[in-house]
Amino acid sequence: MAERRGRRLKLSCRLFFFGEDDFEGEATLIDLSTGGCQATSLIPVQAGMVLRLSLFLHDQKWPLRIDEALVRWVDGSSFGLEFTGIRPVQRERVRAIVMNAKF
Repeated sequence: MAERRGRRLKLSCRLFFFGEDDFEGEATLIDLSTGGCQATSLIPVQAGMVLRLSLFLHDQKWPLRIDEALVRWVDGSSFGLEFTGIRPVQRERVRAIVMNAKF
């Protein structure tokens, strides 16, 4: 697993992911940082896959959309995602959520 950078917010919420060839699935978010997240899913993913994400955060009216996330590692049903394509407005939403969290 890669060395972690920055604050990580532990939380549990629904995450939907979409890949190529109609590949899609649902996962549970484990933690979130400004640059990525960790999730767990019964749908197997592979390191190197590029996915689009919709995160349904509890205190947010609209899902957080990540245009491109790279699967960095997989360990059983858990996997790590790096946000490689995210619009500035969405990146700011992620940053605000992580920075405003009470640790």
